[in-house]
Amino acid sequence: MEISRRQVLAYRVEAQGLHRETSNAERLAVLDIGVQDYSSGELARLAMDARLAEPPPSDVFGPGRPLALVWSLRGAPYVHRRAELDSLAGALYPLSEQDAAGRLNETGPSVARAGIPALEQYTVAVEAMRASVRAATGKGAASTAVTKRIPQVMWRDCRTCKAQHISDSAMRSSFLAAGLELQPGTAPPVLQPRRGARPPKRTDLDALRGLILGYLRLLGPATPVEVADYLGARRADLMAAWPDDLVEVRVDGRKAWLPPASADALAAPRDPGMVRLLGAFDPFLQARDRDLIVPDKAMQKTLWPVLGRPGALFVDGEVVGTWRTRSSGKKLTVEVDAVAPLPPSTWRDIDAEAQRLARVRGAADVAVKRAG
Repeated sequence: MEISRRQVLAYRVEAQGLHRETSNAERLAVLDIGVQDYSSGELARLAMDARLAEPPPSDVFGPGRPLALVWSLRGAPYVHRRAELDSLAGALYPLSEQDAAGRLNETGPSVARAGIPALEQYTVAVEAMRASVRAATGKGAASTAVTKRIPQVMWRDCRTCKAQHISDSAMRSSFLAAGLELQPGTAPPVLQPRRGARPPKRTDLDALRGLILGYLRLLGPATPVEVADYLGARRADLMAAWPDDLVEVRVDGRKAWLPPASADALAAPRDPGMVRLLGAFDPFLQARDRDLIVPDKAMQKTLWPVLGRPGALFVDGEVVGTWRTRSSGKKLTVEVDAVAPLPPSTWRDIDAEAQRLARVRGAADVAVKRAG
């Protein structure tokens, strides 16, 4: 099955719900693989707004809500459905000794020097995190408490505080299995126990397979290397859960895979005619085949810098520019940098999207400024 780049982009638009046909945030398809955020919650709400009929409320996720903010994929903050967090913890549990070392951001020599296998270090970190965070606790206080419970060989030098303590990677990778969640809007982050959490103590291959299928449905067609990169896992280990009934396709000559149910939708996707202001970490931009999303190398560097990513101006299925915001009191200015001239109708749609962005940000007034 040979398909074009445009077919893939149109397919992803529909699979991810960017046509705004959903009114319930819990039912958003992108939550099958999570929506990345900072601890503020703003980026996740913006991603939801791009897919919901109406902008989401400010408390759409958090303690006591059906959606929760946690450290999950690659140790980054993500919003997931609360009911799926224990399963997710099983899917992200280290798959091997080498996988555990990677999640802890350790090398083979550093693990050997510690004299404790990486899998055991991971288990120690999980148990220490669970025992140390019994109530809402700031990250710094949690780190201090956890450090006292782990062997000194697991302590790492910290340039910021000029002390030794548990590594940030160990805290983040063990967080979900320890049954914890984050309080949105806190900086530094505040950790707290997740009520009713029953996370597993080993890898759940069925849950991992479900996560793989979620990526392939939403960001496919894709390869095992791309899926492993998104999940923060080793490709060799991931193959133990790789589905065996996938459909192989070729995207401009490149082999990739999809779930069987997605093949028909890919063959004849709906027209992606729309305008959206996608946030810097929007699920659409999280696919690992960046050359397909944005073929232009200069644009790739602008859209995905090492630090300070802009948002993406998304028009009719293509990234055609970037945007950033400035705030002055309750007024929000959205500066849009389009790579080519846009018709007046598109700028009217951008104005409408900026109004929605202002509601997500809690701004009373908004203005769109054209760069250049």
